[in-house]
Amino acid sequence: MANPLKKAAVYLGLADEEFEYEEPAPVVAPVPVPPRAERAPVVPLRKSAPSRQAVPEMNEILTVHPRQYKDAQAIAEAFREGIPVVINLSQMNDGDARRLIDFASGLSQGLLGKIERVTNKVFLLSPSHIAISGDPAVAASDESSLFAQA
Repeated sequence: MANPLKKAAVYLGLADEEFEYEEPAPVVAPVPVPPRAERAPVVPLRKSAPSRQAVPEMNEILTVHPRQYKDAQAIAEAFREGIPVVINLSQMNDGDARRLIDFASGLSQGLLGKIERVTNKVFLLSPSHIAISGDPAVAASDESSLFAQA
């Protein structure tokens, strides 16, 4: 009795109720589930820190003067090869410079490197096998920073 008009007529006594019989569904025997196959080996995502013997000798530092955000690709390619990158943002507008530094921060975190500010608009991306020494208070003391959080 799927018809709503017929239901209303039965309710008001204008029609007789007709019973619909459904035939029972045939019983289906359950299908046996095959045993699970062996699981694939799990490969950890995080690489271990590179050993001192496997680290190539550093003989190059790349300096980049990006003008647009699309110049980030050259920075990423060099950093993936283990080359330290100096990024000079003096030729970029503030919005694109912030996007580029956000990208470089993610890149350095993803590849276990470091990012450090050298001056107001100059940053150093260094791979994990490169040790950086210097006075961090000098870069942090610049109050008129482009990237100072308020």
